Amino acid sequence: MLKNKSKPKQRWLDLAPGDNVVVVAGKDRGKQGEVLRTLPGSGKIVVRGVNVLKRHVKAGQSAGGTKAVQGGVVDFEAPLSYSNVMLVCPHCNQPTRVKHTVLDNGTKALECRQCGEPYERIKKTEAQ
Repeated sequence: MLKNKSKPKQRWLDLAPGDNVVVVAGKDRGKQGEVLRTLPGSGKIVVRGVNVLKRHVKAGQSAGGTKAVQGGVVDFEAPLSYSNVMLVCPHCNQPTRVKHTVLDNGTKALECRQCGEPYERIKKTEAQ
């Protein structure tokens, strides 16, 4: 009797777009960058300026729309594994593991293992 394969459990990622991270393993070890996208289904993230690959694009192919792409070599950031990066604490500027805690007011937060400060995401607002 055949059974369908069960889907792998989707992993909750502690990182979000806009967080600063440092790469701790792989060819780009030591580079810092900002998280652009998270892909929790595959356990990967995309970091600005890290894991840059080149693709040769044929002229005239559409890129998801009606506009035509100019041919040539295109650089893009490829996803890398979530386990190969560490969050950079904005208080102590050190790469750190995070700890899940509950604050006094009852909200859940991430806490830096180095300095013990709660991690607060800084929301970027556009200057008008």
